[in-house]
Amino acid sequence: MKYIMALDQGTTSSRAILFDHSGEIRSVAQEEFAQIYPKPGWVEHDPRDIWRGQLEVARKAMKQIGAKAEDIAAIGVTNQRETTIVWDKTNGQAVYNAIVWQCRRTAPMIDKLVAEGLSAKIRSKTGLIPDAYFSASKLAWILDNVEGARERAEKGELLFGTVDSWLIWNLTGGKAHVTDVTNASRTMLYDIHHRCWDQELLDLFRIPACMLPEVRPSSCIYGTTSEYWFGGEIPVAGAAGDQQAALFGQCCFKPGEVKSTYGTGGFMLMNTGKKAVTSKSGLLTTIAIGISEEVEYALEGSVFVSGAVVQWLRDELKLVDASPDSEYFATKVKDTGGVYLVPAFTGLGAPYWNQYARGMMVGLTRSTTKAQMIRAALEAIAYQTMDVCTAMEKDSGISLKSIQVDGGASRNDFLMQFQSDVLGSVVCRPKCVETTALGAAFLAGLAVGFWRDKEEVKHFWNMDKVFMPTMTERERQKAIAGWHLAVDCALRWGEMERKLQENE
Repeated sequence: MKYIMALDQGTTSSRAILFDHSGEIRSVAQEEFAQIYPKPGWVEHDPRDIWRGQLEVARKAMKQIGAKAEDIAAIGVTNQRETTIVWDKTNGQAVYNAIVWQCRRTAPMIDKLVAEGLSAKIRSKTGLIPDAYFSASKLAWILDNVEGARERAEKGELLFGTVDSWLIWNLTGGKAHVTDVTNASRTMLYDIHHRCWDQELLDLFRIPACMLPEVRPSSCIYGTTSEYWFGGEIPVAGAAGDQQAALFGQCCFKPGEVKSTYGTGGFMLMNTGKKAVTSKSGLLTTIAIGISEEVEYALEGSVFVSGAVVQWLRDELKLVDASPDSEYFATKVKDTGGVYLVPAFTGLGAPYWNQYARGMMVGLTRSTTKAQMIRAALEAIAYQTMDVCTAMEKDSGISLKSIQVDGGASRNDFLMQFQSDVLGSVVCRPKCVETTALGAAFLAGLAVGFWRDKEEVKHFWNMDKVFMPTMTERERQKAIAGWHLAVDCALRWGEMERKLQENE
């Protein structure tokens, strides 16, 4: 067999990539799909778009190089995490749109839990800070607000899953209702220490256990595809949430190794090995990967809006025609002219965790130009990552002299250089920035013997470019101080917004 197929189902697009034994990309197909915004702060996807689009790009990727089912050793799945889907176990019809990880509709539900003093309990079990970001409150919302959903769920008629579960269930023709440990650890329902669904948390959110998928390792055979989809059966043998897949694809196998992904959101993860480190600086403790019966843990900082700010420039403001144009405009000005953009479109994640903060652009003058606004948007991506990095250094006690980067926005040389400058650290970009898909491919390939072990796959990681800091320390500190002042404005706005909602 010649290839491993990675299905990379992201927040704004679905991709399929075929990798050969040397880890080289041989075929890629990608399609964007519709984003649904029913109300301010609400984000949804049509689950049918997710499945149909992912199947279509998989077929296209195979067709591009004439690959047949018998040429594919296995399929690995990686996915946008936390996004929540509930469907009928008999006919596969979703009872409601997928509620996306960015959606803030359940913030009041989370506020109530925090007010009841449940934060410490939730965090001790799940490693997560209570937030509408995670799946538990989204699932509870569907059961509470879709007519008949709770009754049907309690009768065992409905299934819950994150996007990995939804894809695997469809790929296998409904034969496998599973998730892996990394995705389970993002639901706020899974005890990451005892590695099981936690009944106390299920009771708290009133979620019937019969809805839940079986939790399996990240690298194992979950089932085989229905022959109809690809003209033959293919093992589905790997799954991981997108950020954990990227950590694995970057070959961060040792404790202390760090990667930062620039996708729709921004995510920095540090492998902490077999030790689940509790953060004191606003980070999350999560499962990094599960191979066989062993799991490794990670510290994670999550930024809700990273590369998505460039899509906002393109789609809503019409300031650029295509995302790569942002680099061109950013290099046409020497600085932002004192402009800062805080892209808190769906609140602020790590290390602030403010559900009510909203986007803020400050420092505007009559002379502010389009190019300066675009540059401020790119710089915001780097500043947010810097905040996470600072928190990670505090928690780990490790000074991060270099980080490994990936994701679509990491192709932007201006952004990566500015990232190096505000971090005061070396930024290393691999030749293959599709490390999320590569990680899923590695997991699937290891499960079926396509690759022997982690040491073999580590040979396939190659450097593309290294970015070295060029700012003086004085320039760096001045830029960071301006950023934190802008963040403070967004947080103050959020506090006023919260009070207004309470008084309505």
